[in-house]
Amino acid sequence: WTAGHVTRPLRALVQASMRLGRGEYGAPIAHMAERGEVGDLARAFDHMRLNIGAQQQEIRQLAYWDRLTGLPNRVQFRDAVISAVQADAQSSLAVIMLDLDRFKHVNDVLGYASGDRLLQGVAERLRSVVRDGDTIARLSGDEFALLLPGADAALAQDVAARITAAFERPLQLDDHTIDLSAGLGIALWPAHGPDGDTLLSRAEVAMYAAKRRTAGAQLYDVSLDSASAQNLSLLTELRQAVDEGQLRLFLQPKVDVASGALCGAEALVRWQHPTRGLIPPMDFIPFAEQTGFIRQLTLWMFSEVARRQSALTAMGVARVAINLSTRDLLDTELPDKLDALLTRHRATASRLCLEITESAIMDDPERAEATLQRLAERGFKLSIDDFGTGYSSLAYLKRLPVHELKIDKSFVM
Repeated sequence: WTAGHVTRPLRALVQASMRLGRGEYGAPIAHMAERGEVGDLARAFDHMRLNIGAQQQEIRQLAYWDRLTGLPNRVQFRDAVISAVQADAQSSLAVIMLDLDRFKHVNDVLGYASGDRLLQGVAERLRSVVRDGDTIARLSGDEFALLLPGADAALAQDVAARITAAFERPLQLDDHTIDLSAGLGIALWPAHGPDGDTLLSRAEVAMYAAKRRTAGAQLYDVSLDSASAQNLSLLTELRQAVDEGQLRLFLQPKVDVASGALCGAEALVRWQHPTRGLIPPMDFIPFAEQTGFIRQLTLWMFSEVARRQSALTAMGVARVAINLSTRDLLDTELPDKLDALLTRHRATASRLCLEITESAIMDDPERAEATLQRLAERGFKLSIDDFGTGYSSLAYLKRLPVHELKIDKSFVM
């Protein structure tokens, strides 16, 4: 009886230690009410159970949750997407990824504490627009994501529109009013990827495309993705298009509203593919911008317009506008390249207008200003396109040698 009285509690403690070794911290240790050494040992085991359990909980919290916003982090969100794809083979789901605009500027000007409060405010705005069962996560710095089970393209775009609307109300940080905006990318399963990792990657591709275009939400399309199978040969085909004369110059007329007279035109490019027919610019311009081939396309357009300048002037087209991309504007050799084309075709710089978007200027303002100054000195007219959709300050705009603002429809409204 005495031996059993001692060994039964000890066997229970041995079993309890084995449970702790397996990571089972929920059940309290038996025999804690015992007196003497056995009871002391049982209570010590239980104290250890509680401490280890608390530590494990904190480790899990650090591993799977963002401490600043209380949202799931990248690891947990990826697991959730993979699980959702594997669990619901008959339905669809959507991933929305968003990246805040100008977050670094808030950190630089107002400090990191204000940046943290901004991120917390963004998390609250996102919580206000999602459905029950949707997952919101903070992936990194100013990057967030949403998982929408059972969502199709229409529902995902509706949620993206609600996010954009929620961001229209400025965030108040003490005495500062912060305007919120973000680039949003949408990817759908199974349409845009066979597995969770591919879906996340393509949502990110769409997000960066949205940020480049400053056009709100962007649904993933294979033409946006330089790594997709369809685009592996596209760069070679684009080079062939230039060399083999497959590109077509289209001119969109500009008409004086008062008189109805033709006063100018804007140059547009189309691709007459030998097997795919006429390819619209949205199917190859984003890819050309991604890969840097946009510079060759710009030079082709400039050369074609310069070559036809005399004929266009005879038709009454006083000036032709040509779009420049961000990569063009950051090319320090661009003014010299355009000079060479003007000389070759005996064209006049003052009859050409170079159009640049606000976002292209603000990507690297000092470098862009230097290039624009050199272009203006050569006699080119300069225009800012889509004015009002970007975020240039009027103080900075005053320094730029621009002759024209093309005010965006959304800004007018």
